[in-house]
Order: sequence, then structure tokens, then C-alpha cells
Amino acid sequence: MVFAAKKFINNPNDVVTEFIEGLVETYHGLQYLDGFPEVKVVIRADVSAEKYDKVAVISGGGSGHEPAHAGYVGEGMLTAAICGDVFASPPVDSILAGIRAVTGTEGCLLIVKNYTGDRLNFGLAAEQAKSEGYKVETVIVGEDCALPPPRGIAGRRGLAGTVLVHKVAGAAAEAGLSLEKVAAEAKCASEMVGTMGVALSVCTLPGQVTSDRLGEEKMELGLGIHGEPGAAVVDVQPVDVVVSHVLQQILNPETNYVPITRGNRVVLMVNGLGGTPLMELMIAAGKAVPKLQLEFGLAVDRVYTGFFMTSLDMAGFSISIMKADQSILDRLDAPTKAPNWPVGTDGNRPPAKTHVPVPPSRSIAESHNRPQELSKEGRILEAAIQAAATVIISLKDSLNEWDAKVGDGDCGSTMYRGATAILEDMKKYYPLNDAAETVNEIGSSIKRAMGGTSGIIYHLLCKAAYAELKANAHSEVTAKHWCEALKSSITSVSKYGGATAGYRTMLDALIPASQVLEEKLSAGEDPISAFILSAEAATAGAESTIQMQAQAGRSSYVSAEIIATVPDPGAMAAAGWYCAAARAVKEQYQSSS
Repeated sequence: MVFAAKKFINNPNDVVTEFIEGLVETYHGLQYLDGFPEVKVVIRADVSAEKYDKVAVISGGGSGHEPAHAGYVGEGMLTAAICGDVFASPPVDSILAGIRAVTGTEGCLLIVKNYTGDRLNFGLAAEQAKSEGYKVETVIVGEDCALPPPRGIAGRRGLAGTVLVHKVAGAAAEAGLSLEKVAAEAKCASEMVGTMGVALSVCTLPGQVTSDRLGEEKMELGLGIHGEPGAAVVDVQPVDVVVSHVLQQILNPETNYVPITRGNRVVLMVNGLGGTPLMELMIAAGKAVPKLQLEFGLAVDRVYTGFFMTSLDMAGFSISIMKADQSILDRLDAPTKAPNWPVGTDGNRPPAKTHVPVPPSRSIAESHNRPQELSKEGRILEAAIQAAATVIISLKDSLNEWDAKVGDGDCGSTMYRGATAILEDMKKYYPLNDAAETVNEIGSSIKRAMGGTSGIIYHLLCKAAYAELKANAHSEVTAKHWCEALKSSITSVSKYGGATAGYRTMLDALIPASQVLEEKLSAGEDPISAFILSAEAATAGAESTIQMQAQAGRSSYVSAEIIATVPDPGAMAAAGWYCAAARAVKEQYQSSS
């Protein structure tokens, strides 16, 4: 049995009207026309035809491309947007209603994407409006560069580059230019831009079954924003390859889609088609800029990355390149209140990277090196670290298995990265004859290699232990100093992490260990025996977490039934390295006595 794709909607026939209702509730500078839902027109709330003394800029088309077009209604961009049903051109009556609502004495400019339905409906509405006495100009945008130059009447499709034309025209209108001049700037902008899209999947219409036209290992080059077939279906490629192909297609001198040559200034738009994560769009943008600069010899003056003209939930993106001069850049940088035009993109671009400042307390010259000869204490410390890290490496799979049930499944992998970094760095950098500085270097290894919450927690633990040991650097480090260092570490982790005993965390291993160690040392117990007994307490504490309800970390979101099946992986990891260190210290003392 085939089911419709899952969507957060009500009646599929109502998605456009309900979208508009949500839009105007969200942005108080927008309104929709009376006559809704048959007439789906979004206008600027501060504009009325009777009083408006600037050129009105109107666009629209089928819905499903949000934020286009209604998201670009606002001062400095569109005056009105006419919304059709999903992927359907708006009816003539709706377009006329929009024209009448916002067009004053200066007239209006219609910006229309090059699709037959849009051209016919907007064209008929324009002629009717002219017969009613309105001044109307129309600019058709067709900037698709995916297909060979058309020989028929259809022409190139209008895609995301239309949004750049909206911005240029809106800024020109807001500056008070005449209708003829606003139209001329819009037409010029439309001739300067080229776009091509790629996708990993086609889109799913509300209430419809998802198409499997492309299959698992295929992608489509040059498909349209309504899911219509493109130039070719090919195997999925790395984004580097995809971006190179798209840029080459847009800038191909043989087709001459856009009048861009080496040395020109350009604007780049990377547009998500609805189902592509922003992370992937930024990766594409990051690859496109240097290619444009180095391979095509272009100066990239502005970069816009995000969702500008989507295709419902299509997994894909398009790239638009517009030839720019200072007048175009001024229009793009001009202020606008349109809710979905990106902020923070205007002005000249600084270098992409800058230097990381070096902490004043630690220069390269102060970096430590492993001593050529280890003291007795240095050998013991080395053995303890070696044993602790080795145990963590051996526990990787078990920790991941436990964490897969109560967390995100990477505890073992995260701890493994830290352990392997510690073993590698100890060969070169740890000043093992200095306990405090060695603990600090362990923290540095963890900070560099582990990442995630665990990395931060263990870095905090090492920093607190370092501070405690450093305060007693004038004397030999004793078992009581190590005990105080462990207490300080626990206090620091609890303070910043928020957990304490019974929260089902690593502290459920370390707190019992600390308590037993302090108790036995205070009672005059042999330090080695005290260490071993505290390690047993750490193991018991870690194993007891299977009976606890998590109150911190990702486990706190997991049901009690699942929690009760496994111990806390963080606590088991802490008990593992603590016990291994205790055994190694005992073996070192026994072998040297």
C-alpha cells in the first residue's frame, strides 16, 4: 500500500491560505487582501493605492517556493506578492486585485518568472490594468542555464536569480525612480544573472506520494523548481565536483548565457531548494567562491547563502551568478524591511580568515617536552597514564554500545580519541617529572582531540586538578595532594556541569572514589591500599548507575525503561581509567620495593 508523504499540514488544499495566515501573524508589516482565500495576495501594510507615490513592484507565481514571493514583500523590495496554488500560476483576478491595491500615480512593475502560465496570466492582468488607467510595465526573468539555448518560444526558465531582480527593482523604486527607470534597471539585472539547480530528490506535493524518480544513488542536474526533469541524471558526486560543473555551465562562453568574463565583479547566490541542510549549502558556497576567483578570474563582491526560492522539500540547491557593478551592489545593499532578505551580507568582504590569538600566559617557547630521564615519580605517573588510556581504548566498543541505548552512541569513540591523543602526546610533550604540568598537558590533549561535552568536562577536570597541584608545587606531591586535586576536579565539574551524586554521570564513579580515598588517607591507611580501595568504590558507583534515573546529559531525555538496561557509559569510563591507574601505581611500587 502506498501512503502520502508525512507533512505537518491539515487539508492539502488549504496549505497556501494557512501559510499566508501564519506569515502575516509573524510579520506585522504584511497584510493579505480581503477576498481571501480565493484572492491570495500579500501586500505591504503601510501602502495604499490612493496615497502611494512610488513605483509599486509586484511579483508572484505558484506557491511552494517559500520564502518566494511573499517573504520579499516589504519596504525596499516587493510592494505585493500574488500567490497561486502550489506550483500553479495565480489567476488573473488575483493579479488585478494586487495591482489595484498598491498601484498609485507612479504605476507598477510586474516581475514575472518565465513560465507560460505566469506570462499569460500576468500579461492579461497587465493589459486589463492598463485599460483601467494604470501605468504598468513588465519584466520577464528567465535565467536558467541548465538546458541548451532554446529554439522555440518557451525560452529559459525563471529561477532563484529572480530574487536578485526583486531586490534591485525594489531598491530603485524606493529611491524614487520613475517606472521606466525602475523597469530598465530590473531588465538589465535580469540579463546579468544565470542560475542552475541540482537535486538529490524531487519534491513532494502536499497530500501526494513521494516520487522515487531518481533512486538512491542518482542526482539530477538542471531540474526545475517544480520538479520538472533537467538536463541529465547522473551518479551522486562530491559537492566539489557538482559546484565545478554548475559554475562551468553557467559561465560557459559557448552558450554565453551571461555576459561575464574574466576580471568582472559578480554576486553569488547559493539557494537551498527546501530539503538541504544549511550546513551543506554553506559547504557549497565555501567551494564556489575560490573557484570563481581562481578558475574564472572573477571578483566575488557579495555572497548570499540560504533559502530564497525553494521547491517544497526538494533536497538540492541552485547557484546564481550575477554580473555586478557599483550600481547593482548599491541596490543589493540598500535597506529593506522584507522579512526574508538576508541581513549581514552588505558591504565589502574582509579576508575569510584571521589569526588565532596566542594566549599571553603560554607561548611556544614555554611548551614542555618529555624529560630525557624520568624520576621514580615520573615513571609511576607514566605507568598510570599508560594504563588508564589503554583501558579506555579497549572499552571503546562497550561504551559505544551502552551509549547507543541512552545517548548518542559516541561515548566510546569520543573517549578513544582522547586516550589515543594522550598516549601519542606523552611520548613527546608530557613533563612527567612534574605532576601538575603533566596533568595540564593531559587537559590540552583532551581539549584538542576529544570535542563534545565529554571533552569539555575532562578538560575542566584536568584544569581544576592542575590548579590544586600547582598550588603545592613547592613541595613533593603526596597522596593527600592527589586526593585534594580529585576533590577540586569533582567540585569544578559539578559547578559547571550541574550534576552531582545520583545524577547518573561520571561523578557517580568519581565521588565515591574521592570519599573513600580521603577517608582511608585520613585514617592513616597506606596510600597504595587507599588508592585500590577507592578504585573499588569507583567501580561500585559506576555499576550502581543502572538503578538511577538520569538527571543530566542526553540520558535525561531517555525513558526509565531503557535507562534501566545499562549503566551510565560516562561513569563506566571514569571507573575504568581510575581502576587501571590504581593497579598500575600498585604494580610500580611493588616492582620497585
